[in-house]
Amino acid sequence: MLKRISTLRLSLAALLVFALLLPGAATSYHTGIGGEQNNAGEVIEDVAKEGCLCHNPDADNTVQVILDEVPYGWTEGETYVMHLQLIGGPEAGGAWTGGFSMRVSEGSLGGEDVQNWEGDVTTLTQIEASANVADRMWVIEWTAPAAGTGAVTFWITGNSVNGDAVPGADDRWNQLFFTLPEDDGASPAGLRTLFAGDGNVQAPEPDHHGVDLHHMGAKLRAHWLGLLGFGAVIVTVVFAGFLLRYGFSTSYQGRSNQLRLRYHLNRRGDQ
Repeated sequence: MLKRISTLRLSLAALLVFALLLPGAATSYHTGIGGEQNNAGEVIEDVAKEGCLCHNPDADNTVQVILDEVPYGWTEGETYVMHLQLIGGPEAGGAWTGGFSMRVSEGSLGGEDVQNWEGDVTTLTQIEASANVADRMWVIEWTAPAAGTGAVTFWITGNSVNGDAVPGADDRWNQLFFTLPEDDGASPAGLRTLFAGDGNVQAPEPDHHGVDLHHMGAKLRAHWLGLLGFGAVIVTVVFAGFLLRYGFSTSYQGRSNQLRLRYHLNRRGDQ
């Protein structure tokens, strides 16, 4: 009996050690991720900086990490709304489609359907509800720090997954790093788009190819009625033009002859 209990304890201990060494094999981070993590016994200092190593050991440039509406320079206290999107990687299927981990050196992060990792306002990640969006897009808000802070560094890791809730070789991730200078009055106006990846982005296939005319019904009839009405207006305008040109030309011609005769009589009287 004691031997059986000892064997059971050893088995449970072995399973516990295995789970600690391979956390990614049993857990997906669709509820968000950031900061320090453990990957197969190796400590990741910051996921935003080092990547989603539990999915794949290396970044993949077939995944495009795109940040849209980025200013050329920041102004103190200004809040900038940007859009982060992942394009590429496995097909968006299953329960989850993707996620991200983001960090800034200064300022504070926020947005829609996102969260600060462990309450740290310099970090940001998705929430569970936004880990299954088909377009893999999130709205990011960054509030600039106090004047005189200088350039701010952004680190973003985006993970495009196949939705099986298990980190694996089919998942793909990539990183976007950049520095945003403080606006000294010389920064260009407007916004820009930054991205990391090979740029090989294909447009999505259309959901359908045209509409069958037999199914257009009232819309098609309204279309033809509109064309007929437009044609009737054109015919009316042309008819009115001909009527004005030729219908009244004789009376105008007679009046012109009277004016010429009066002009000649006046000239003879002057002589």
